[in-house]
Amino acid sequence: MVARLAAEFLGTFILVFGGVGTALFAANFPDPESNTLGVGFLGVALAFGLTVVVGAYSMGPISGGHFNPAVTLGVAAAGRFAWRDTGGYIVAQLVGGLVAASALAAILAGGDGALAAARDGGFASNGYGELSPGGYGIGSAILVETILTAVFLFVIIGATAKIAAPAMAGLAIGLTLTLIHLISIPVTNTSVNPARSLASAVYGGGEWLGQVWLFLVFPVLGALVAGFAYKGLFGATAAEG
Repeated sequence: MVARLAAEFLGTFILVFGGVGTALFAANFPDPESNTLGVGFLGVALAFGLTVVVGAYSMGPISGGHFNPAVTLGVAAAGRFAWRDTGGYIVAQLVGGLVAASALAAILAGGDGALAAARDGGFASNGYGELSPGGYGIGSAILVETILTAVFLFVIIGATAKIAAPAMAGLAIGLTLTLIHLISIPVTNTSVNPARSLASAVYGGGEWLGQVWLFLVFPVLGALVAGFAYKGLFGATAAEG
């Protein structure tokens, strides 16, 4: 179990450091006005997808490669993971995300006002209403986070079933996360992962931290719905993975 928890910590660290780091350092470069070298939404979406691919193939054989409390709870609901082990996984993921955000903050502190600017901008946090990149309200945020996390879980459970092609699972899951970000960055800045949301909100502070509850609750709701639904629809297939 120690090795599995360490793998979840490291995998979540990679996800937050790579995905949030891309959003903070490279999305708008050299500045939001000119952005001649920035990677934009597409680059951030690809970064999050790539972190999952990297984590799945490196840490997945040890822990299953969840890196996300919603995923852990969703696969438990589908009968793929022991409920008694969910608490340890979630703690490891939350800590991994917070350590990654702290490392990003330490790097930003070495720039000329970079840390203050990142915090003023929310530290790549998720939000709705005035904090949504596109000004989408709370209802839109609830729907997009619930639906897309459910989609994510359906793909994860299906791609990792024994009847699937296991060597391709990490790629399918990573590409799905990329697609999810392409859809929802304008709506909420994309969560589908409470560990990622909490890590950013702690450093975003203020209103960002005040809105993080939505990104803890509704990704988990979507994941649980998908897990129970997959098990109900496909029965034994859901439990084989």
